[in-house]
Amino acid sequence: MSRRARVSPAEAGLPDGGARRRTPGLRREEVAVLAGVGASWYQWLEQGRDISVSPQVLDSVARVLRLSNTERRHLYTLAGLNPPAPEVAPGDRDMCDGLRRLIDTWMPYPAHIMDPYYNCVMYNDAAAVVLGMRPEITQNCVLDFFTDALYRGRSHTWERNARSVVAQFRASCAAAPDDEGFRELLARLTEESPEFAELWDRRDIEEAGQIRKELDHPLVGLLAVESTAMKVPARPDLTIVLHAPLPEANTAAKLEWLASPEGRRGSMYPVAG
Repeated sequence: MSRRARVSPAEAGLPDGGARRRTPGLRREEVAVLAGVGASWYQWLEQGRDISVSPQVLDSVARVLRLSNTERRHLYTLAGLNPPAPEVAPGDRDMCDGLRRLIDTWMPYPAHIMDPYYNCVMYNDAAAVVLGMRPEITQNCVLDFFTDALYRGRSHTWERNARSVVAQFRASCAAAPDDEGFRELLARLTEESPEFAELWDRRDIEEAGQIRKELDHPLVGLLAVESTAMKVPARPDLTIVLHAPLPEANTAAKLEWLASPEGRRGSMYPVAG
């Protein structure tokens, strides 16, 4: 009822009825006509009665009531159906400046942000120095994990983590089985990395979470970090990956030194490893 009250007849393409109109917004009968459902059925829907509903009908009602994606998903939940996939609201598309501030504030620890296809859309300075993120690689986190010699040369836990990386990628692919972007990336990974292809054939599946990484940095030696993948509900198309130092190997102090002026000067010169 509250959503009906927000939509004026004029916005719905109906005559407003002038001063004789007492109902704020749309009447139930008008919503039913515009959504292509029966008036009694729509009344029962508003009353929360035990009726049969379909996604197509709920989408029609959501369209008439001009529901946001969040409200549409809530409508599905109220009706006892699995909600549709989240979408980015137009007003949330300009969040990138705020997300840039977030990962820059995470300094001196590595952080980066990925799109649905694991393409890195931004990373902080620590991710460049520690993880080797740089413009000349593919900027795809799965592809670079298997093909970037610099990262593989530094990682002590590469073989241990490879299974989880592929299993998590399979979970992402399974959530969008008809997505051409995932198909193209899968074909490239299978072609360019026999190790990926072998792990893919195992059919392991795993949700993204935390992964322990041990890296041998050429300037400070062993670093032990824990990466955590997180979603922002308003931007379901992005994943934020934050790396936190683990207690061993004096990692926190080493990361702070790498971010210091002295450490930055040292990282400007190529060092083997």
